[in-house]
Amino acid sequence: MTIRNLQLPHPLPYQGSKRKLAPMIGRYLPKGVSTWYEPFAGSIAMTIYAASRGVADNYVISDSLVSISTLWEKIIETPKTVAEQYSDIWHGQTEGDFEYFNGVRKRYNEHRDPVDLLYLTCRCVKNAVRFNKNGDFTQSADKRRRGMRPEKMASAVSQVSALLKGRTEVRHGDWVEATEDAAERDYVYLDPPYLGTSEGRDKRYANQLSREALITGLEKLIHRNVPFSLSYDGMTGGKEYGPPLPSSLGMSRLLLHAGISSQATLVGRREETVESLYIWPALPPEKMPLTIVRGEEPETSQVMLTF
Repeated sequence: MTIRNLQLPHPLPYQGSKRKLAPMIGRYLPKGVSTWYEPFAGSIAMTIYAASRGVADNYVISDSLVSISTLWEKIIETPKTVAEQYSDIWHGQTEGDFEYFNGVRKRYNEHRDPVDLLYLTCRCVKNAVRFNKNGDFTQSADKRRRGMRPEKMASAVSQVSALLKGRTEVRHGDWVEATEDAAERDYVYLDPPYLGTSEGRDKRYANQLSREALITGLEKLIHRNVPFSLSYDGMTGGKEYGPPLPSSLGMSRLLLHAGISSQATLVGRREETVESLYIWPALPPEKMPLTIVRGEEPETSQVMLTF
């Protein structure tokens, strides 16, 4: 099944999703991929985009947070059951009763039901998910809305299932282990936590990823000649998420305009987010965009794109 010229389904809309950037990233995806891997599942926006365009024959998605990967497994295999459970949870809330959200959050933290997590993600502040080091969901309810309506959710999960069922494997755990069988005819898309949310005070996810561990994992893919693209670092306003990854890896680096930062909006600022897309093998000169802005390092070219 392919979907073109229609709005793609998006059951898990959380901050940092690559839904808006997907068509831009899609310009640089190869054709005829055997198996597509997305080992930082999240909203699987790029997997949904790739499947809608027929990029690959098969798909592997995974996440270190088991509730996320289990949720996608349920959406793909039993969309009707997910839609019905979500509807029951959604209809249990009443206008202005924020204790209901807190009750679902408490239940999720105790039992890790993935559909509870789906509701929490849809209803929390700006869809900005937050977890503590134990994997407990810590974000609060958005007081201005009630989350995705059940009929819209039912449509979204049904469409995702139609795209991916029968050709998708769901895995759980570390991203390096989840991609260890990827080969030259496959493709890996990586959207890990940024350095700014993995180190320092602003930790947003249960499982952090250091820059050194990321580089080590990329080197393993390169050693096996596995092509990949990586969404990582960038800047919001004057704040950079982290320094560029080493030029010794031989990747092209594109800077993609991602729009206005939702996180900045939360605190009353209007700032544009620019995200890096690293591509390996590096793009040949004829496929590089025309507008080039040189980075601080002489060997690093930063390519500014608008879409």
